[in-house]
Amino acid sequence: PACSGCPVTPSLPFPGRPCERVMAASKPVDAGGGGGGGGTGLSRWQLALVLGAPILLGAGAVYLWGRRAARRGGKGPSERKTPEGRASPGPCGGGAGQPDGPGHEETSPLGRAQAAKNKGNKYFKAGKYEQAIQCYTEAISLCPPEKNLDLSTFYQNRAAAYEQLQKWTEVAQDCTKAVELNPKYVKALFRRAKAHEKLDNKKECLEDVTAVCILEAFQNQQSMLLADKVLKLLGKEKAKEKYKNREPLMPSPQFIKSYFSSFTDDIISQPLLKGEKSDEDKDKEGEASEVKENSGYLRAKQYMEEENYDKIISESTKEIEAKGKYMAEALLLRATFYLLIGNANAAKPDLDQVISMEDANVKLRANALIKRGSMYMQQQQPVLSTQDFNMAADIDPQNADVYHHRGQLKILLDQIEEAVEDFDECIRLRPDSALAQAQKCFALYRQAYTGNNPLPVQVAMKGFEDVIKKFPKCAEGYALYAQALTDQQQFGKADEMYDKCIDLEPDNATTYVHKGLLQLQWKQDLDKGLELISKAIEIDNKCDFAYETMGTIEVQRGNLDKAIEMFNKAINLAKSEMEMAHLYSLCDAAYAQTEVAKKYGLKPPTL
Repeated sequence: PACSGCPVTPSLPFPGRPCERVMAASKPVDAGGGGGGGGTGLSRWQLALVLGAPILLGAGAVYLWGRRAARRGGKGPSERKTPEGRASPGPCGGGAGQPDGPGHEETSPLGRAQAAKNKGNKYFKAGKYEQAIQCYTEAISLCPPEKNLDLSTFYQNRAAAYEQLQKWTEVAQDCTKAVELNPKYVKALFRRAKAHEKLDNKKECLEDVTAVCILEAFQNQQSMLLADKVLKLLGKEKAKEKYKNREPLMPSPQFIKSYFSSFTDDIISQPLLKGEKSDEDKDKEGEASEVKENSGYLRAKQYMEEENYDKIISESTKEIEAKGKYMAEALLLRATFYLLIGNANAAKPDLDQVISMEDANVKLRANALIKRGSMYMQQQQPVLSTQDFNMAADIDPQNADVYHHRGQLKILLDQIEEAVEDFDECIRLRPDSALAQAQKCFALYRQAYTGNNPLPVQVAMKGFEDVIKKFPKCAEGYALYAQALTDQQQFGKADEMYDKCIDLEPDNATTYVHKGLLQLQWKQDLDKGLELISKAIEIDNKCDFAYETMGTIEVQRGNLDKAIEMFNKAINLAKSEMEMAHLYSLCDAAYAQTEVAKKYGLKPPTL
């Protein structure tokens, strides 16, 4: 998800400046929509919440302690299918090898219960699950009620047999009995989580698997994968309903200006009546008067200059309904603001119409293709997205914007060589494009960094130095360089680069968030980090990234109620359904931890 100042992400329908969260990720976005993790495919931000493990906060990437622990020798995806206790070779009520010791105890109630359990285990291993269930039921009836641990084992074993018969309600019921008797019984909790998943009880499944992750110290991939899966499903489910009924929300002026500044060949973002003044010998007041009288589109452009953005859609609609001179421009402008308020469904017909207008200015059509292609990428349709960018290049091959934004798409798809080619073409067409040159450096750096190749990394770092020397006013160059420096643990220099960004763009909230995260990683200075993120919110109270980051930090501090409050604020600011789903996942993860803490007294490590 993006926030002010970084409108391009795989979860936002906007091209534009680079989103540091995406550009600095160590792994590419899955073009099929699988999420941004590496290795296990786990979403780092989501797992950071569901597991509550301490995180290393780097330049746009979050690495879980839990995943590092797993790589150090944690458990693999154990199936946890076998029942507890070894099976006796003898019949129920007799024989050697009983797990509870001397044979004379076999006549005691507990001894007889253990013998029944052992026979059940033998049936289980032979695949005779109905007979196993009968033996476990006998063990439960024979076991003294004060023997909590033994009784919990018998219930869990019976649940394992029910699981093999896919009797999920019975599995959940028996696991609940086991957990009531032994609240930290990992096998029972995880088996109940899987049963809840089958029964579509996502909330209950998430709570159980959260408890399992904490109890296992985040070292079992199977439970971590289930947590991530359920979080994504819950997030998508809630976001679909919420997004459908959401009130449109105009982003902050800083976001809108940053978005439009990413285009150089965008007619609708150019100053009012640019290119017409020489044809019409009128002073500015006369032009303004004509604007108010004759053209909804030109009035919309005037409101745009005045940063009165709420009136732009309605004025553009007047031009469209009147089929005025600027109908194509009005359609594109309205579509753009529909995208900005998060209404892609309304934007698409307008974009489709502009693209199909063969007599319209080719730059309008190319711009519409860029925006529709970005929208498709947000909707996880990379094939359609690529088709639109390629069509834009075909109809307007001299348009630098096409190559700039297609290069960003290629980075998201991990097609680095193609991305570099596009940035090179953008630079050829516009040698003064500082942003394209900075993004090219970052693409090369990312390729070298993920390939663990020191020499290309050094070359890429030198490239950043050249860019900021050549374009000292390019804030994005400093920002991307800062992220690369953070990856290289050159924290002091990264901090200097963020300060340069702030000097150039003091109203860019995103930079303050990243500088705050740097303080946590570099100096473990929680107070300074939170101060900077609070400053970001003060600058732009619609910066969802700031609220999301604040919520993540509060989870790590153990302040779950505060974290949920922050995530809910970010949800209300989400600009796309996918972004909202991601934020719901974080919020649900935090809420699950509050429930686990209440029920079992389990709390993950905190900062």
